[in-house]
Amino acid sequence: MLHWQTWPAVFRDEMRLAAWNLINGQLRPTFLQEHGSRMRSRLSMSDTYNTVGYWKQFARWLEARGIGSLAECSTSVLRDYGLHLRETSHNRGHVLKSLAALTRLWAFDQLSARPSGVGRPPWDEEGVDDYLPTATSAGGGENSTEPIAEQTMGPLLIWAMRVVDDLSADILAGWAERQRLLERARTSTATPVGLAALQAYLRPMIAGNAPLPATGTSAEPAVARAYIGGVTGASRYQLDQVITKGGLVGAVAKRPGACPMDVPVTARIAGRLWRTSLDFNEAPVLMRHLATAAFIVCAYLTGMRTQEILGLRTGCCPDPIVGSDGRPGRHLIRGNEYKAAIDEDGNHQSAGTMRQAPWVAITPVVNAIRVLERMVPAGHLLFDHHAHDLPFSRTGTGSLKLGALRDRVEAFVTWANHEAARHGIDSEAIPDDPHGAIGLQRFRRTLAWHIARRPGGLVALAIQYGHMRTAFDRTTEGYASRSRNGIHDLIDLETARAVADTVAALHDDLEHGAGISGPAARRVIRAAAKAARFAGILITLASARKLLKNEDAMIYDNPHALLLCHYKRGRALCHRDGVRDTPSLDRCVPSCGNIARTDQQAFQLRERAAVIETQAEHAPKPIGDRLRANAARLREQADKHERTRITITGTDAR
Repeated sequence: MLHWQTWPAVFRDEMRLAAWNLINGQLRPTFLQEHGSRMRSRLSMSDTYNTVGYWKQFARWLEARGIGSLAECSTSVLRDYGLHLRETSHNRGHVLKSLAALTRLWAFDQLSARPSGVGRPPWDEEGVDDYLPTATSAGGGENSTEPIAEQTMGPLLIWAMRVVDDLSADILAGWAERQRLLERARTSTATPVGLAALQAYLRPMIAGNAPLPATGTSAEPAVARAYIGGVTGASRYQLDQVITKGGLVGAVAKRPGACPMDVPVTARIAGRLWRTSLDFNEAPVLMRHLATAAFIVCAYLTGMRTQEILGLRTGCCPDPIVGSDGRPGRHLIRGNEYKAAIDEDGNHQSAGTMRQAPWVAITPVVNAIRVLERMVPAGHLLFDHHAHDLPFSRTGTGSLKLGALRDRVEAFVTWANHEAARHGIDSEAIPDDPHGAIGLQRFRRTLAWHIARRPGGLVALAIQYGHMRTAFDRTTEGYASRSRNGIHDLIDLETARAVADTVAALHDDLEHGAGISGPAARRVIRAAAKAARFAGILITLASARKLLKNEDAMIYDNPHALLLCHYKRGRALCHRDGVRDTPSLDRCVPSCGNIARTDQQAFQLRERAAVIETQAEHAPKPIGDRLRANAARLREQADKHERTRITITGTDAR
């Protein structure tokens, strides 16, 4: 809703007409052709509201300068406003949207039955670069967010999968029992049997001064009437009578107790049952954490955008059909896309459009979806807020709101850390991320970052190393087989950035006398000599793709194998099933002609060998012998590097 009373009075009538044209009209196809693929003939409801908001800011700026009509707003005035935005805002995206809104104001004025005469924005002819704040990154949105630190992402994924795979059956059973108790408490009528059961239940607690079933906060506990009514079958009236006569309101404040439910606990954490019993009051909290865990698994292991996940419905991931060879196919997720959803006229579709190519789902994602399908009615959104806003639900339709979901992710981290301390597994606690709140967009960016930069690494992240590379391979029928831009854009960017970082660091090391060994050592030195061209360059998607096509420049760092890979497709031994454009760093072969090793990596080999030998001292003899043999192999690799290393002065680096 637009509140015109907050607008400068002199502009209300003109801007009302402009807003009416914006809502009811559409831009000409010729205008759209001249203004790029991102310009739409009509806007969505939210974008319309935001555009009018930018107009209001402009109107207030005009009023402050004594300008009282759009007719007085010439190209020169618009230029001053554009420069004002550039100087007063550091948010490049915000300024760009403001300028686009004023371009749209002028364009619709040309189509109006009663044009105001507003001037043509100068950036529409000259381009917007001179009116934007200095760029601080290669892109915006998810491309400019920091990936979640691996020391945070690893334990977070462990806990999310643990809740989905191990604890979900207990949590869902506990929720079903809570609902049964609530229904029984709501519908029970006063009977002698119910009264007798109530008295038999409470009498031992009262006589023994034992804790009483309580609800509410620890500061203000109250008698858990619904729980007691559900357990005993007593009516509300009978409960009120017994509670009042027994003075239980005051007693529960002094000795509040738990509300255990008669549900078997089967799941274990660290080898022990994770609960002695499931609590009536904790059931809604556990259900919220279960939904959050399912979201984390889906967001991190699919590469889907948050809006795409929230738009999924039950049945979106059916069991695959068994092929003619008797083997089932892959699980595929079918749903809507929103960012690129347009109709045949180029108008944005706020409700989204069915995605032409489905997402590939690996087993943890399928498990998460199956859990969500048990939480919501058939045909509903997987994150329908009526099912997930527990214990109470707001009015309206749709999924959980983004702000609520962000808060739930942070609450899940707090809960998981509490559980880690409770079960004595402090090593599995989730540390704070150095870049702040985890948020929602960072999962997609983090997946691309780990696929591009961490071929081995943490056990918690090994799932997508082995499976997601296949699912995202351009040459397969996986996620990225579609022609439109998707997570492959992020993977390309991260790969190019990783290569640029590796080459630049290598260039500096070689300039200071560092050595290189291995079959590809001379090629690596020659490639690193040209690293100066990467200095200070902001890598965009276009430059990333150009870099990835240049085999001579592509040096990949493999921190797991402590090797460099100067990838040449014809020499690669990591692809036994065909030649590909990039190496499989999780399958490095020591005898490959593409590998090289630096002094630093040789030093790290010796460090790793020392750690393994320490482990061997505390292991049984057969295991210890294998560990010591492994340590000896690592030391031999480091010794070989020392014998065969060359430096930049010992080769032609031109």
